[in-house]
Formats: sequence, C-alpha cells, structure tokens
Amino acid sequence: MPKPSSNQGKEPALQAIWTGTISFSLVAIPVQLVRAVDPGRVSFRMLHSRDYSPLVRRMVCPKEEKIVPPDEIIRGYEIGPGKYILVTDEELESVSPERSRTIEIVEFIDMKDVDPIYYDHPYYLVPAKGGEKSYRLLVEVLRRTNKAGLAKFVLGEREYLVAVRSMAAALSLITLHYSEETLSDEELVPGEETVKAEETARMKKIISGMAADFNPDPYADERRKKILKLLKKLAKERGFVEAPAAEEEDQEGPADLVAVLEESMRRAKKSR
Repeated sequence: MPKPSSNQGKEPALQAIWTGTISFSLVAIPVQLVRAVDPGRVSFRMLHSRDYSPLVRRMVCPKEEKIVPPDEIIRGYEIGPGKYILVTDEELESVSPERSRTIEIVEFIDMKDVDPIYYDHPYYLVPAKGGEKSYRLLVEVLRRTNKAGLAKFVLGEREYLVAVRSMAAALSLITLHYSEETLSDEELVPGEETVKAEETARMKKIISGMAADFNPDPYADERRKKILKLLKKLAKERGFVEAPAAEEEDQEGPADLVAVLEESMRRAKKSR
C-alpha cells in the first residue's frame, strides 16, 4: 500500500486531469481525477550542435522530399503494405464516445478476481467541493467490503473500463484493458510435462525461504539516479549552454541548473 506523501501540506495539490461525478443508483459524488504516479523519467532534448537550438519534428513526404503543410495531411488506416483506408476527422468524430462528466459504476466486484494483466494505469480520485462526506462514506464502505466499482469512463476521445477502489484514505481509479486487448498465454508455455513430487517440494522450499511482505522502498531506478548525479557533476564542471533567444518567450532568466537537479534528486529520494 502506498505511503502517504512526506510532502503533504508543503506542495500544491496535483492538478486535476478531469472533474465530474461518481454515479451509481441514486448516488452522485463530485470528484476530481489526479495522477497517482510520477514516472520521474529523465528526458533529453535533441539540439543542433552548432547553435544548440532545440530540434523540432516535421511531417516529411519521402517521395517528394519536402515538408508537408497541415492542410495537406490526412489520416489513413494501414491494411497492408502501402494500402490504406482514408478516414476524415468528421468520420472519426461521428464514432467517438459522447463526452461525459460521469464515472458510471455498473457493478461492484472483488478486485482479487481481476487478473493483474488487466491493469493499465492508476489514478487517484479526490473529493470535489460539496462531496467530502459522501466520498468518505464510499471510501470506508469499499474498504470494509473489499469491493471495487466497475465503471465506464470517457476521457479524451476514448471510453475506458475502470475499477474504483478504496486505498488507505482515498479512492483510486485503475484503467483496465478490455479482454480483447489481452493476449492468451496458451501458446507461450511448453507442453505439459510430468513434475516429480520431490521437485515440487524443493521449489516450494526455495520460494518459502525467500517469501517477504511487499515493500518497494528499498528499490529504486538506479540508472535515473546515476544520470541525475552525472548531470549535477557536468553542470558544475561545464555549466550549461543556451539556445538562441529569437523564439523564446516569457523567460525569467537562466535557471540554476544545479539547484534544479538537486531538487529533482530530493524528490526522487522522497518518493522511495
């Protein structure tokens, strides 16, 4: 179970991705959807080695070897090498799910019955103004009954299947894969072979000896830590380069790169 953030009360609340209501029967609870994970990936921009300008992607036609303007770009669904079905934006819009501000719970299930292969992405649901009491009630009842609400949910242009469950003090929303998206494992494993009783006993003994309660704190992304350490070292030794200011807007002056990296490393430590 995730530990409460050590930064609680010190940092601004996460920005809401979506605002609406949880709905079932005659119940409607106003909530906001916020991130539950911050991958903390270290990303790099590709720069022009001559003047350090950030490079940008362009849509290029390989046949004509030229950049294609937006008004000449259309969509095509590939059905074979070099063969496409053309689809307009209007046609796609006609089959897109109707935008909704409701997480509509259709039934309550046991999460233990959901194979983890169906798990996609976790979020938190936090109470919106006026929904605090009913929110706390749902958190408590789901926790006591070990149930989760199975719901349909539209975000962006896609309709998701989701599970709304109780955490220690909040609701989480987990997007789930549809069954048609999961791949069967039947052809992945070798044919049945006879397993001797002593082999089974030996394997069980090994697993029993290594059994432990799940605790993710001792584990960390070592590569990320090393990259941040390297960047901090390079910032002190080399400083930083600046891109041409021609298209830069709303800049407040050069950032203290070492301070930025130190803050990133502090956050990485706190999140573990």
